[in-house]
Amino acid sequence: MAEDFNVKLEEAKYYTPEASFKEHSWIGDYNRAYREFLADPDGFWGSVAGELEWYQPWDRVKEWEFPYAKWFVNAKLNITHNCLDRHVHNQRRNKVAIMWRGETEEEERIFTYRQLFQAVCRFANGLKRLGVGKGDRVCIYMPVVPEQIIAMLACARIGAIHSVVFGGFGVSALNQRITGIEAKVVVTADVTYRRGKAIPLKNIVEEAVVNAPSVERIVILRRDADKPVELHPEMEVDYYDLMKGVERECPAEAMDAEDPLFILYTSGTTGSPKGIVHACGGYMVGTYYTTKHVFDIKDNDIYWCTADPGWITGHSYGVYGPLLNGATCLIAEATPDYPDPGTYWNLIEEYGVTVFYTAPTAIRMFMRVGEEWPNRYNLSSLRILGSVGEPLNPEAFEWFYRIIGEDRCPIVDTWWQTETGMHMVTTMIGEPMRPGFAGKPIPGVVADVVDMAGNPVAPGTGGLLVIREPWPSMMRTIWNDDDRYRKYWHTVPGCYTAADLAVKGEDGYIMVIGRSDDLIVVAGHNIGTAEVESALVSHDAVAEAAVIGKPDALKGNSIKAFVILKNGREPGEKLRNDLVYHVRMTLGPIAIPSEIEFVESLPKTRSGKIMRRVLKAQELGMDPGDISTLEE
Repeated sequence: MAEDFNVKLEEAKYYTPEASFKEHSWIGDYNRAYREFLADPDGFWGSVAGELEWYQPWDRVKEWEFPYAKWFVNAKLNITHNCLDRHVHNQRRNKVAIMWRGETEEEERIFTYRQLFQAVCRFANGLKRLGVGKGDRVCIYMPVVPEQIIAMLACARIGAIHSVVFGGFGVSALNQRITGIEAKVVVTADVTYRRGKAIPLKNIVEEAVVNAPSVERIVILRRDADKPVELHPEMEVDYYDLMKGVERECPAEAMDAEDPLFILYTSGTTGSPKGIVHACGGYMVGTYYTTKHVFDIKDNDIYWCTADPGWITGHSYGVYGPLLNGATCLIAEATPDYPDPGTYWNLIEEYGVTVFYTAPTAIRMFMRVGEEWPNRYNLSSLRILGSVGEPLNPEAFEWFYRIIGEDRCPIVDTWWQTETGMHMVTTMIGEPMRPGFAGKPIPGVVADVVDMAGNPVAPGTGGLLVIREPWPSMMRTIWNDDDRYRKYWHTVPGCYTAADLAVKGEDGYIMVIGRSDDLIVVAGHNIGTAEVESALVSHDAVAEAAVIGKPDALKGNSIKAFVILKNGREPGEKLRNDLVYHVRMTLGPIAIPSEIEFVESLPKTRSGKIMRRVLKAQELGMDPGDISTLEE
């Protein structure tokens, strides 16, 4: 497969942004910044941390005892002091922090930094009234509303550890997460709204806590003031009643840099969900730095990350990173194609969004319905586009750049994980972009593509994407399962292994081609699922595709493809043959799917990643394992 990769690398094109982007970006010249980092890594991160406010300075920037790191050793801080207090006490006091839009235009709320600070303090005092304190765990199971962010920040304010659970999970998945962290309090809402329908959350929580003895109280945001749901006073309390009579200010708890900030569950390919633990100091520094430099955030930007705070993208780049930088954030309880496929573009036009961060799945969905929808709206406010969640295939990049960015907006295709906490690989603002390539390691990160022994592979050759050195926002452990944490560092000697396959070009640009657990070995050839999928999607009839390997007596595995067609295209034997021929011409005969099944949808996580193992399990009649993150 190395020869196939070399062909793809040689044919890849560059897009160079206008020189003004580099001239005015925070990072400036990437190569210079990266050399400065390599020359003094601790000095580099110490300088970044020095831009924030600390109650007590650190003794050492880093303490590294493989595979465990401590960052900003013995420093004291509170992340909400840096998200709120330092803005309230300077010129951003009356700057808009959050603009919230519900499913309809009639639902809108705006919080300045002063108003957000006061709301967080009041709810923090309400939590204290319930006996919540430093180290206690609070589960937050809410829709995308301002109160969700307020609850997160209120927990951090008093040193409680929050664990946000996406509001679309069912009883079993929620119970597993509540009991896993032994939550003392659950914060929820009566309903969430999706596609015009009210979906009850309170009933799900009530069932989920039946076998959760650690839960003492449930705080419920009642969204329908005209018909408030009944509360059971022995356990349940109204969100706003909890704050009646509390003080307007709440001192921020001084946290050690290594104290846990939150636990966020993520599904692996096998086994139970993993509770990823992030620490206060390093996570703060990592998300502050990457939001500022990767998105080149300016004080007058209107920033929109479409991710739900129930996922790491929503944590790092929907809440903490933007607020640490004093940004104005749009959040929306919106579905991209409801009430029509113009919803996102309408919001961008109405609010004047300048930085737009979304998922390749959404981009490909928009491609499927056609460019006439974005063409109805004025998108000239946009200056930076971002992609997250899975590799951005070249066809989606081109469409995003041409139709949404109007051939002028840099695209930052970001590679990172729940476990990393922050961006690791991307193309920094002002640098040439290569469709299909995430980019290079950001200054502050040492990433490489290696073989199983940890040796760098030749340019154009597939290998494992690894991180060679610790970084501030790295996870500290997996909650109650440290052995599982250690496996990340012992798969490849001396490296953090991301379980992603990648290729690095002569120029250092990295193409992420798919999960190593999605590798298909056909007749002794390693074929990445993302590579075949990208070839299929490059056909003008295909909107999305997923491929799996099936056992084959002769070749070891054969390839089966599941294909969603664009609107107006009909499945048939002729099209099936056309797709086989297209893959043959694109990748070669070894990558041809033996079967192609036309489908209406694909199993995906709530964050938009295709769950290929579910397809494989269904195909082979096997147990799909943990599917708690599966979109309905």
